[in-house]
Amino acid sequence: MKPSPTPAQASPVRDALREQSPIFRPVVGYSLCTSLLVLMPTWFMLEVYDRVVNSRNERTLWMLFAMVIGAYVVMELLDLFRARMLHRAGEGLDASLRNRVFDAAFGATLRRLPGGTTQAFTDLRTLREFVSSPAVTAVFDAPAALVFLALVSLINPWLGVMALVGALVQVLIAWSTEKRTMPLLTEANRASIEAQNFASGSLRNAQVIESMGMLGDIHGRWSQRQRRMLATQAAASDQAGINATASRQIQLVLGSLILGASCWMQLTGTLNGSGGMAIVASVLGGRVLTPLAQLVTQWRLVVNARDAMQRLDKLLSLMPEPVPAMPLPPPKGVLSVEAVVAGAPGSQLPIIKGLSFVAQPGDVIAIIGASASGKTTLARLIVGLWPSASGKVRLDGVDVFSWNKAELGAHLGYLPQNVELFDGTIAENIARFGAIDRDKVNAAVALVGMTDWIASLPEGLDTRIGEDGASLSGGQRQRVALARAVFGNPQLVVLDEPNASLDEAGEQALVAMLLQLKQRRATVLVITHRTSVLPACDKLLMIRDGQLTAFGPRDEVLAQLRAAAEQAAAQAAGQPRPAAAMPALRTAPGAPA
Repeated sequence: MKPSPTPAQASPVRDALREQSPIFRPVVGYSLCTSLLVLMPTWFMLEVYDRVVNSRNERTLWMLFAMVIGAYVVMELLDLFRARMLHRAGEGLDASLRNRVFDAAFGATLRRLPGGTTQAFTDLRTLREFVSSPAVTAVFDAPAALVFLALVSLINPWLGVMALVGALVQVLIAWSTEKRTMPLLTEANRASIEAQNFASGSLRNAQVIESMGMLGDIHGRWSQRQRRMLATQAAASDQAGINATASRQIQLVLGSLILGASCWMQLTGTLNGSGGMAIVASVLGGRVLTPLAQLVTQWRLVVNARDAMQRLDKLLSLMPEPVPAMPLPPPKGVLSVEAVVAGAPGSQLPIIKGLSFVAQPGDVIAIIGASASGKTTLARLIVGLWPSASGKVRLDGVDVFSWNKAELGAHLGYLPQNVELFDGTIAENIARFGAIDRDKVNAAVALVGMTDWIASLPEGLDTRIGEDGASLSGGQRQRVALARAVFGNPQLVVLDEPNASLDEAGEQALVAMLLQLKQRRATVLVITHRTSVLPACDKLLMIRDGQLTAFGPRDEVLAQLRAAAEQAAAQAAGQPRPAAAMPALRTAPGAPA
C-alpha cells in the first residue's frame, strides 16, 4: 500500500494549481500561435522586398498588407484570450483555496500557531495575480522557443548551435539571479511582513500610544524594520537589475552575431536559402532567448510567488481540513471537566493542573480566584477554543474541542474577557451575523435589559456600531456582547468577567439575566472578581494556581473560605494575612458581604 504523503511532501497549493490544468492546456496552444505570429512583420518585410519591389505590383502590396493586418488582429485576439484565461485560472485558484486559507488562518490564530495573520490573505492574492503575470506567460512561450531553435538549425546547424549556446548563457544568468537575489528577496519579504504586522498592532493600540506619548518610540521601531526591508530590497533590486541588463545584452548580441554569421555563410555558400534567410535567422535567434529574458526580468515576481506558496503550504499543512463528523443531537448541558491539564497552545507550561468538576443543567456556577490562577484558560477549554494536554472537557459526554463548532455554536454562548464586536448593526452582532430573527434578537435584548437603550437610538437595532464597536461605550459594548452570548437560548453559557464594564443598573440586569437562564435550565459559568453576581449563583468554584481548591454550594464554600481566613488570621498572630487566603472578590453596592 502506498504511504500517504507527509505534510512536508503535500502541497495543497500545487494541488489547487493542478485543478486549473483544463484552462492551462489551451493557453499553451494560444501561446504557440501568438509566438509564431510575432514573425509576421519579418515575413511581411521579406515579401515586400522580394515580390513588390522587384515586380512593382501594387495589388500584391495591398494583399500582403491585408494579410499582415489580419495576422496582427488574430495575434492580439489570441493574446487577449490567453490573458483572460490566465485571469480565470487565477480566480479559480483563489476560489479553490480561499475558504481553506481563511479557516486555516483563523484556526492558527486560535491555537497561536505560525501563519495566523492577515499575511495568509496577502499570499493568496500574490499567487492569484502571479498566475496571469508576465513571468507565467514567459513560461508558456517556452515551447515556441524550441520551435524557433529548430527553424534556426534548419537554416544552418551552426546557427542553431549559436542560438543554443545563447540560451544556455541565459539559463546561467537565471541561475545566478536565483542564487544571488533569492535570499535577499526572501529576507526583504520577511522584513516587510514584520513591519506590516508591527504597524497593524500599533494602529490597534493607537489610543494607548497617543495618551502616553509613545508615538516617537513606536515610530522609531517601525522605521527600523522598514529601513531594513528597504535596504535588503534595494540590494536585491540592484543584483536583479544587473542580471536583467546582462540578459538583454546577450539577446541583442546573439541577434547581431547570428546575422553576421549568416551573411558570412551566404558569402561562402553554406547558408540554406536566399540572402533573406540571414534576417530570418537573426530574428529567430533573438526569439529563442525571449522567454528566458522575460523570466530573468520578472524574477522578483517568481521569488515572491514561491515564498507565498511555501507559507500557504505550511499553514494549510499545519491546519488540515477537518474530517466530517456524524451530526450530534443538541446538548442538554451536562458539563464534565475530567482531570484536565492544559496550557496556552504552543507552550509546555501548564496553566490548568488536573482540574475536575461536573455541572448539571440549571447550575449557575461562579468561578473565582486570584488573577492568573487559570480562570480564563478554563473558560477557553470549556468552549472548545484550546485543546487540553491531558484529560477531557465533555458536554453530554462529547469532547467539546472536537465538536464541530458550526454545529455546536448555536447551543453555546460565550463572552470573552476582552469584548470583541464587528463592524455592522447591533442586530447583526447580536444575531452572530447569521439570519436575523427579530423575535430572537428582541428576546436577547430584553434578557440583558437593553430594551430602553435600543429604543432610544434613532435606528434602533439597525444602528451601525463601527469597527470593534467603536461608537459604543465600554458598558454598551459589553451588554451587546452579552446579548450575543444568550441569543437563541444556548444550553451552555460561559461568561468571563461579564460585569467588568457595567454600572449598578447593568449589574442588576445581569443578575436578573442569570436567574432567567437558571429557570431555563441552562448550564452557566460566570468568571468574576465581584460579589454582585453571587446572589444568582448556586455554586462556587475556586481556582488557585490552576488547581481546584473549593467547589460546592455557594453558601457552604463561602463559609469554608471565611473559616479558613479566620484560622489563617489567628495563626498569623498579627502578621499580614496571605494574599491567597481569600479569593479576590470586590463587593459591589448592594451585594452581600
